[in-house]
Amino acid sequence: MPFRPVQQEKLSAAVVHQIEQLILRGILRPGERLPAERELAERLNVSRPSLRDAIGNLQEQGLLEARAGAGVFVADVLGSAFAPALVQLFARHDEAVFDYLSFRKDLEGLAAERAARLGSRTDLQVVQTVFDKMEAAHAKRNPEDEAQLDALFHMAIIEASHNVVMLHMMRSMYQLLREGVFYNRQIMFRQRATREVLLDQHRAINTNLQKHDPDGAKQAVETHLNYVETCLRNQIKTDQNEVVARQRLSHEVERH
Repeated sequence: MPFRPVQQEKLSAAVVHQIEQLILRGILRPGERLPAERELAERLNVSRPSLRDAIGNLQEQGLLEARAGAGVFVADVLGSAFAPALVQLFARHDEAVFDYLSFRKDLEGLAAERAARLGSRTDLQVVQTVFDKMEAAHAKRNPEDEAQLDALFHMAIIEASHNVVMLHMMRSMYQLLREGVFYNRQIMFRQRATREVLLDQHRAINTNLQKHDPDGAKQAVETHLNYVETCLRNQIKTDQNEVVARQRLSHEVERH
């Protein structure tokens, strides 16, 4: 008969399962520090030996890592998404930038559509909260804060779509964006792309999400990323033209 005795789950196994879920759902993020052992044991209502057993299990899985004198942290599970050689290859070729934007347009358009259709009130409150911070950073004219919040805004939409595979895939992609592998937000400003235009585009995305308009949200994401693509193409052309112009100038100076 296909039956086995029912066994009570160990407390440490229940802790492992809960922390795994928090990492899977993107609530606990790479590099995030867990509370101190005593505090975490109290929050989970388990003994410290049970907690240690669970932490050890998660470390063996590569999901957590202990740092001497600092505590226990969520491991950088995103770091293995792309091999270093591939990351360097991306950075050396412009076509990777546009493939990246095309990939984002497809996935983020789908995510925005899903978020508008399936996102809860709380999900959309997260998006609204991040956008409110974007408006505040815009008023202070802090480029670093604006760039960080830009990424957080798009990630909040991915999170609201409730697809954990898409969530971790896009998190790894945004890590490369933050490291400047694909492009830098400042590049767009050289093409007279105003900060106001970018903020307005994010406002349109947020407005359609808050209205639960799937088609409008998807279109707003596509409009924004098409604009980014145009700015980057224009800048590449401008840089190429500048090389030619400098060659002409050098030649004319040498002739006289």
